[in-house]
Amino acid sequence: MNAESLKEAIRKELPALLREDPEIRAFIMDLVRRESSPRVEIEDRFDRLLAELKRDREAQTRKWEEQRAERERDRDDQNRKWEEERAEREREREEQNRKWDEQNRKWDEQNRRWDESRREFDRVHEEIMAQARKFDRSIGALGARWGMQSEAAFRNALAGILEQSFGVQVLHVNEYDDVGTVFGRPEQVEIDVIIKNGLLLICELKSSMSKSDIYTFERKARFYEQRHERKAERLIVISPMIDPTAQKVADRLGIETYSDSVDVQAI
Repeated sequence: MNAESLKEAIRKELPALLREDPEIRAFIMDLVRRESSPRVEIEDRFDRLLAELKRDREAQTRKWEEQRAERERDRDDQNRKWEEERAEREREREEQNRKWDEQNRKWDEQNRRWDESRREFDRVHEEIMAQARKFDRSIGALGARWGMQSEAAFRNALAGILEQSFGVQVLHVNEYDDVGTVFGRPEQVEIDVIIKNGLLLICELKSSMSKSDIYTFERKARFYEQRHERKAERLIVISPMIDPTAQKVADRLGIETYSDSVDVQAI
């Protein structure tokens, strides 16, 4: 410890030691008496020393107070800053929550509109499908009626052409199959037969022919042959629309097919 540090330590600690420690106080008084001449001068010097120590202590206390006040101000400033930052964060959080609420409201509104649009689409789609089904039923009924009527007109017209062009007799036969040879159960059987110069030709005159129609026609022909005990010289199908699979069956069964009456060169 250097001299200045020692002096500073004495200034700080000596007043307390003089008050609290009688031996130190007596030692200091005796030292002062030895170093100074008169008592009054010693006391004055001692008083000045005490006053100087007091001033030093007061100055130190004032510094401590100033430092404490400065620390208080710093702490208050820091607390104020923290409070401002907390308030700012709270405002930002509230603003973010407001934005989220607004966005959620927009999403809910959009979802509601989508649901309404979807329900409207489903309703319109259902109406369209109902109309389509109704239209299909109407077209189907119309097609069925048109098919029956057009097929009858086709048969009559074709029969007239054959009779006029080839000098044959076309008969539309409608007989009851009580055994079920054709359809597997008793049923009416309609078939067209062509007769020329005693020759028997069994003919199917239809607007269209499927594979099952070919098989049915073949069973009709065999039913007629058995019923009348007479063998047909030719089996003929005349139709503007013959399914390719039906054509294969007809070829296999030996049935002649024509898409137009003019294709029949000779009967």
